Amino acid sequence: MIALLLVPLVLPFALPLPARRLVERVRPETALWVLTSASAALAVGVLACLGVLLLPLALSVPAIAGLAHLVHPLDAGPAPLVMAVSVLAGGGLAVLSVTAVRRALSEVRRLRAARLDVAGVPEAGGLCVIDDARPDAYALPGGRRRADRIVVTTGMLRALTPGERGVLLAHERAHLDGRHHLFLATAQLAGWCHPALAAVSRHVSFAAERAADEAAARTAGDRTLTAHAVGHAALATTRARTLLPGFTPGAVGGPIPARVRALLTHAPARRLVPALLIVAAVIGLAGSSALAGAVSLHRGVEIAQGELPSD
Repeated sequence: MIALLLVPLVLPFALPLPARRLVERVRPETALWVLTSASAALAVGVLACLGVLLLPLALSVPAIAGLAHLVHPLDAGPAPLVMAVSVLAGGGLAVLSVTAVRRALSEVRRLRAARLDVAGVPEAGGLCVIDDARPDAYALPGGRRRADRIVVTTGMLRALTPGERGVLLAHERAHLDGRHHLFLATAQLAGWCHPALAAVSRHVSFAAERAADEAAARTAGDRTLTAHAVGHAALATTRARTLLPGFTPGAVGGPIPARVRALLTHAPARRLVPALLIVAAVIGLAGSSALAGAVSLHRGVEIAQGELPSD
């Protein structure tokens, strides 16, 4: 049982490599959906397995064992090994919980600060121009009572040609229309659950930027102009950027050379099968292993409760 529940904790390390190949070989919109879904599924599996692994330690406490109506000790494997793994799982869950709360509060503070920066600033069609010499541009998601905004500084507008400005605005509008901040937030949460998924979140961010680049190229009808706009915006951003939440997409996110190179070559093809099969295999193996381990532990609890005879 213990071995089965450890497999989903290790499998996320198999995702970063196919994730990198996925964002290179398939349409960025597809890569964004696939990688975000895979990260979320594996993160849920990690949390579930840590919770199940914590159960033997919790049931070793007489008060909790009494609530579970255990009449025999829970037999989930060699007692020293089970308790050691259970203690580690409890410590891992505690660290994840504290880290998630702290980082979530930090992200909320950054989002509030970003919204305060544009509070009271006139806007036209969702475009908000800030009088700031620092070149910057980003898509600021709204909420129930706030509309989405594209925020651009005067420094960024001065750094680009009129055609490049149109590409920049199309890029940021694509982020908002595609609700890319939701994908980035999901990947960010998954990354807080496992270090390998934190590496995958970078690929999710790159896929979001590539999706916005392709949308801007279609709007402009010129891939070369779009590549120039991406490169010039990145070169212009030499000073410190606005401190934004991690899920707020900006104009100069992701590896710029890779984005420019992709725009100067050709539109991505739909080569899905190999990478999708790898990702599906990783998720399927993690899910089946976690389910088998949970079923095995559940049977151990039933035996401890006297409901089933021990083998």
